[in-house]
Amino acid sequence: MVRATPRTRLLTFGLEQPFTFTAGQAVYAGLSEGNVRRPYSIASPPAASRISQTLQLLVQIDDHSAPDPHLERVEIGTAVRVDGPFGSFGLPPLPIEEHEVLFVAGGTGIAPLRSMLGELLNHQPDIVPTLLYSARTPQEFAFFDEFTALVNAGQLTLTLTVTRDPGSAWIGGRGRFDATHVRAALKTPATRCLVCGPPSLVTSTITHLKDAGVAEERIGWEAF
Repeated sequence: MVRATPRTRLLTFGLEQPFTFTAGQAVYAGLSEGNVRRPYSIASPPAASRISQTLQLLVQIDDHSAPDPHLERVEIGTAVRVDGPFGSFGLPPLPIEEHEVLFVAGGTGIAPLRSMLGELLNHQPDIVPTLLYSARTPQEFAFFDEFTALVNAGQLTLTLTVTRDPGSAWIGGRGRFDATHVRAALKTPATRCLVCGPPSLVTSTITHLKDAGVAEERIGWEAF
């Protein structure tokens, strides 16, 4: 387990047997000796997981109220039980017909979008997707270095905004995504859009996308 942000850890664990999933799906996971299972979106792309025989989950660590020890307390060598996968949130069958793809994430909603982004670039490297990513503070952008590397390689367009921490030296965007952000990110109403995050972000983003002319069938979403 490695530190992803002050409040999250990226848990990578080996798989005892092949595990097939599609980008955007989730699992129920918990300590093998415990009784608690919680849902987590898979953060690793399917192709990368097949090669490495590992699975990655982005785990929030600021909730210690569970009756049994949970994943935020995992150490090296800890056995973890995974059930699944489940869920229909994800990319359409690859290769996708739309050349423009927009991802919108809030907080830990970045996990399934990172899986989808990696899978999309693996199959269709000619597509340069756009990512709108909102977090509470500048320190809470998970996978920041990874996304920055993709931007520098010309493989991703990235817009970051922070919703709290008004006294910081952050020079990027501030506040929640609004209609202006969404319209600026959309190159065409034919864009394929994937949205994941808190319910308020998901609801408002879907409204902004529809107002900008994006058909409902081109919008995939998941709230937590």
